[in-house]
Amino acid sequence: MILAAGLTPAWQQIMCFRRLVPGAVNRAEQVHWCASGKVLNVGMALASLELPSHTLAPLGGWSGAAIQAEFQARGLSATWTHASTPTRVCTTILNEEDHVSTELVENAAGLAKVELDAFATAYMKLAGQASAVVLTGSLPTGTPATYYYRLLERTPCPVVLDARGPELLAALTARPRIVKPNRDELALTVGRALPDRSAVLAAMRELIERGAQAVVVTHGKDAVYVMDGRDMWELTPPTVTPIVNPIGCGDCLAAGLAWGMSRGDGLLDAVRLGLAAAADNLRELLPARLSRDRVEESVRASCAR
Repeated sequence: MILAAGLTPAWQQIMCFRRLVPGAVNRAEQVHWCASGKVLNVGMALASLELPSHTLAPLGGWSGAAIQAEFQARGLSATWTHASTPTRVCTTILNEEDHVSTELVENAAGLAKVELDAFATAYMKLAGQASAVVLTGSLPTGTPATYYYRLLERTPCPVVLDARGPELLAALTARPRIVKPNRDELALTVGRALPDRSAVLAAMRELIERGAQAVVVTHGKDAVYVMDGRDMWELTPPTVTPIVNPIGCGDCLAAGLAWGMSRGDGLLDAVRLGLAAAADNLRELLPARLSRDRVEESVRASCAR
């Protein structure tokens, strides 16, 4: 079983416009609501790839109830811990005219100590049964920066850590198997701009020196940098046209990495799985609704080139 765990799920509104005009009244042609946020995207991606998986997240209020109802309706395996405040609501705006997406993100409300402790207790039980873990998402306001570290140091299986900033730096001494920031998150973590390839690689080496076993850095459709100890590779993501919705691509990549790790793939093969999953996500309106057949075909095609 692969465990997707995180503290900041979201109930997502996706609004589709033929032509969005800033400052004017815009009427959406379509509006969709769905479960999202990094942890839920990873969990749903793993399930859509037909992998034994389980999702762990705190839920609260009407929005949390809506997420729980969707998971139940889709038959997805999950454990929900209690949150006293409603789960955040985020909005994606898709503009058909220029294929630009805009994200309106509500920061997650803080969790009480008793709620953080309940999540940690559930995590320890589930992680002990997992072949791999994806620990993902920002920490809610007021959560100690060492929270992920405390979970990681007691996790017996390989972990993909998708975090940024102080919580990522604090977790590195627990030696996560793979750290997966995007380029902006990496810059925020090391506290400096990363204007070119050499700057990105230097920042990746810094994370390795601090304890990460491997680092994977994405930047949209641009090259993906992979560093494992002293070894480094540069991979090109698959080309997808047209792009429907890019939201959740990084989470699908994390799911693919965990899939590869859990079946014993080498790092590069796991990254190829992740890139294929991220590319498949681009084709779908709702995040993390993947096709295992398409993902595996994309991997075969990339290896044949």
